[in-house]
Amino acid sequence: MDTDRFAFLEAGQDDFPFYNGRPVKLSGRQWLLVLLSVIAAFFLIVTPFRFFLTPFGQFIPAILFPVIPIAALAHVSSGHWASIFRKVRWRDVLWMIVFAILNLIITILIGLLVMKTHGASSNLAVSGIITLDSPGKFLFYLKTIPSLFGEEVISVLPFLGLLTLFYSSLHLSRINSVILAWLFTAFLFGIAHLSMYNWDILQCVVVIGSARLVLLLPYIMTKNILVSTGAHIINDWIIFSITILGHMIALQQQ
Repeated sequence: MDTDRFAFLEAGQDDFPFYNGRPVKLSGRQWLLVLLSVIAAFFLIVTPFRFFLTPFGQFIPAILFPVIPIAALAHVSSGHWASIFRKVRWRDVLWMIVFAILNLIITILIGLLVMKTHGASSNLAVSGIITLDSPGKFLFYLKTIPSLFGEEVISVLPFLGLLTLFYSSLHLSRINSVILAWLFTAFLFGIAHLSMYNWDILQCVVVIGSARLVLLLPYIMTKNILVSTGAHIINDWIIFSITILGHMIALQQQ
């Protein structure tokens, strides 16, 4: 693989944690525990328990979504869970905005192409926001903060686990390991959304997977999960706001 075009993936002074034994080395069993916690957190967020559907009950799975995997990481890493975080600087905020806009453009273009050639299912959570009253919309936006942070957690942790597998176990080069971990993580993230998009594998892998590729880049570049989370929140809040505004305009034209 020609790696010159991926020079920005080279290791710097601030490298990814765990994959090379720093700050601690995680065994295969420890990574398995982390990945099982990711799966458990995901099923918690998608399981429609009756209490979770109430205005304030919806915050329980949204908060536990990132907390469960991070707690598992803290357990196996002897408290080094904060290694996936960095201080947020002004240029990090700029990266959040840049990648949010970039993801919107790419997602729209790919989504239109898939819709034209294959058809597409809508995200029920996004389309359902127009049925909420004003307090409900406010709570929805508020809930998405921990929820979208959780989506970054269940992406970054598998990415680091796969990076460890490719680099430390399979002894691939660092750049190739990063690229493969990036691609596999996006694929798995897309597959995880099958039930939310009427089991449309093409839409999930191509559209959702492409969005995951873009939104994982801020973490890969900065090693800071808060940057990818910020980009994700900005991206989704723009989508939510456009959906609400479009519905309001449609009502006024009736």
